[in-house]
Amino acid sequence: MAGVVRRKAPGQHSHVWAKLRTLWQEKHLILFKPEYTLMVVSLLWLLEIGINVWVIQKVAYTEIDWKAYMDEVEGVINGTYDYKELKGDTGPLVYPAGFVYIFTALYYVTSHGVNIRLAQYLFAAFYLITLLLVFRIYNRTKKVPPYVFFFVCCASYRIHSIFVLRLFNDPVAMLLLFGAINLFLDGHWTLGCAVYSLAVSVKMNVLLFAPGLLFLLLSEFGLIKTIPKLTLCAAIQLLLGLPFLMENPLGYMNGAFDLGRQFMFKWTVNWRFLPEWLFLSRSFHLLLLSAHLLTLLLFALRRWKRPGQSVLDLLKEPSKRKNPAQKPTENHILYSLTLLFCGRMLVLILFASNFIGMCFSRSLHYQFYVWYFHTLPFLLWSGGVEKLAPLLRLLILGLIELSWNTYPSTEYSSAALHACHLVMLLSLWLAPEPEPAPAPTPTQDQGAPQKDKQL
Repeated sequence: MAGVVRRKAPGQHSHVWAKLRTLWQEKHLILFKPEYTLMVVSLLWLLEIGINVWVIQKVAYTEIDWKAYMDEVEGVINGTYDYKELKGDTGPLVYPAGFVYIFTALYYVTSHGVNIRLAQYLFAAFYLITLLLVFRIYNRTKKVPPYVFFFVCCASYRIHSIFVLRLFNDPVAMLLLFGAINLFLDGHWTLGCAVYSLAVSVKMNVLLFAPGLLFLLLSEFGLIKTIPKLTLCAAIQLLLGLPFLMENPLGYMNGAFDLGRQFMFKWTVNWRFLPEWLFLSRSFHLLLLSAHLLTLLLFALRRWKRPGQSVLDLLKEPSKRKNPAQKPTENHILYSLTLLFCGRMLVLILFASNFIGMCFSRSLHYQFYVWYFHTLPFLLWSGGVEKLAPLLRLLILGLIELSWNTYPSTEYSSAALHACHLVMLLSLWLAPEPEPAPAPTPTQDQGAPQKDKQL
């Protein structure tokens, strides 16, 4: 009836007061209980707005690659589609076509790349969006105590520098990557694969997540239903690169996806303690590649697959496996625990796949820090060594940060970085095997959206 004021049920008020009372009683635990992740990260995100504005206004911008990016896309704008002819003042164009389109848009928005201050604020927006996506992953998985997120955002000088003082393309690729992971967590596998492919089209480092993603796709869908998703990823790459492939296909493939590109010793962060001749040795590169592939294989066979499941089972449809996923349950608590477990495993496999690639990388440059920085807390708190106490975990985070902030790198900073990587890798290997868990899908009468498959 018009004019009638609808009153709230008394139970609603009591529920709110109960939450506030619990919050007050546990105020000393807010920074330690993952249940309060959302509250803590919301405050930190708001604080980050001010930090980014302060950095842009008070810290001098340093030109490294931005002008080269603008020169490269300007060549495309002027009609050059041969990748061999596209160059900047720091060298040839070595990124896939998605980079060209995104930075062409930035070229026009920033007045042909001249308005650096506007570009900095755009990258500050990229940073804040990336944080939202990262925080949502951590809030979904409830794996890391909230106090750690201070180190994830406010305390890292190098990450702020990579985003708003250097304007590298790495942050753009990682923004899309974390967007894809959020879609995977929500069960949007096809759309997630499309966004993942877009991330690869900005910078090739995102392929380090590919082994973990392939394992997850096979686990969820089997070989036959995985092929269309892989085809979608390849089709996006083909479509984006089509103008350049039509002009000079070999030039585009060699430029955008050059797996054998040689790195300069003076910029390496992780191999400074080696003699330069060994760093440049092809045999050393092959050794690292072999160790990378072997480690991935061992983790896939021994740490990622479910106990009692064979590798051949991954090729079959889930319903035809020896231990198929259990049917959906109406038990809300069990269903929520299942989602939490599966979400943690999804994130762990993707983050570990990338981390293994970082451990055996031929060379890490300073901007590459953003490739795995936001994943480090999750990996550290997912390890299986009980004696890896919070203080030691924070020490590892601090040593890694120090290594990446030592310029130029030294023998000691590189050695410290490898030592931290080794401790983390061993901790992940020694983590207890995951217990088999059902992966139910919400039924239509529960009002859940229909997706590829809900984790």
